[in-house]
Amino acid sequence: MAAWSDEVGADLLRRRLVGEPVLLMRKEGGTAVAMVDRCPHRYAPLSLGEREGDCVTCPYHGLTFDTSGKCVRNPFSDKIPAGASLRTFPVVERDHIVWFWPGDPARADEDAIPDFSAIVRDGHAPITGLMPMDANYEYGTDNLMDLSHIEFVHKGSFAGRGVIFAGEHEVKVEGEQLHSNWWMPGIPAPAHTFGIYDPEMITDHWLDMRWDAPASMYLQVGACPEGGQRDEGVIAHQAHILTPETETTSHYFWATTRHGAPSSEGDAMLAGLMGQAFGGEDKPIIEAAYANTDGAGFWDRKPVSLGIDTGGTRARRMIEKLKKKENER
Repeated sequence: MAAWSDEVGADLLRRRLVGEPVLLMRKEGGTAVAMVDRCPHRYAPLSLGEREGDCVTCPYHGLTFDTSGKCVRNPFSDKIPAGASLRTFPVVERDHIVWFWPGDPARADEDAIPDFSAIVRDGHAPITGLMPMDANYEYGTDNLMDLSHIEFVHKGSFAGRGVIFAGEHEVKVEGEQLHSNWWMPGIPAPAHTFGIYDPEMITDHWLDMRWDAPASMYLQVGACPEGGQRDEGVIAHQAHILTPETETTSHYFWATTRHGAPSSEGDAMLAGLMGQAFGGEDKPIIEAAYANTDGAGFWDRKPVSLGIDTGGTRARRMIEKLKKKENER
């Protein structure tokens, strides 16, 4: 993932993605594009330059590039210098998300993009956010694939009054997807239903997390009257997607649906709750845990297993297999 759709517009957006400085912009026709944000002359960021139509002019010596990466103007000569081109990336926009492919363009596969259509409901874009994280992206995956941490980390937001301990946890693999699900029947209505269900109403509650490599996670947070049908319950759909910024830092993109139509008051409340949960609660503990490895590899520290952390462990093992397969090509 490179960005949320509404982040990319006429302005020049710079974002470091998988170690590369990337320039994101939207062409006048509406299509999002991505290219390396580094002029091949003296390496100035093009994002500091000026946009003219669908072209960008370098702020240092005035070379101008189009969105295919081709240099189309040299202010010092009619001749375009050899090698004056920029690397561009295949881009697909889907489900309010701008995806990019940083590998061999010939291997780009749109069918491999995970399905996040659930976060775009009734024609409304979700409430979204982006949290920078000083930790390797897999530490974010560990956190999300093991939602038992809710009881300890999220005391100021999502803590479930001990219901996790009465729940049933299941981890399963379906093809290249991994699922880490919690089922908590017969409990008082969880927080996401307040205002719809009475807080003392007995419900069946679930947290279903789907993982697609390398770190795209869809979470369904649901509750229905005890013994009722899940699809008739109160359900929130969330995206939790991590993109490496560097080897040691990450972009944590998050999104959530709302109950009912958008409203400035309701959206502000939800955004504040999510900001507290992720920025005020998840971020400090993930970053502290990562820093506390003192640069050692995850497995080198010989992590203890609690059983409920199987989801994160399985995700790490699947990533290792995918890396090995890729390196054998």
